[in-house]
Amino acid sequence: MALAADVKSEVISTHARHEKDTGSTEVQVAILSQRILQLTDHFKDHKQDFHSRKGLLTMVAQRRRLLDYLKSRSPKRYQDLIQKLGLRR
Repeated sequence: MALAADVKSEVISTHARHEKDTGSTEVQVAILSQRILQLTDHFKDHKQDFHSRKGLLTMVAQRRRLLDYLKSRSPKRYQDLIQKLGLRR
């Protein structure tokens, strides 16, 4: 399940570090978080969708790796991002 183009562009503009930023760690984590929320809502109606659940677990693991990378490189940006996204950590 891909994000709608308008939702994705809104997430990118919210978390971008500069005007043309589309691939920084913060943007990648924000996009993954949005997709994870979308899939979580999907599973409320479709409890037996195990193939998508595997994709969800893959996205959660990718987000975790990106957050670990950001934490090792810039703890201040890491703290700002998890507060902005409301992630438990």
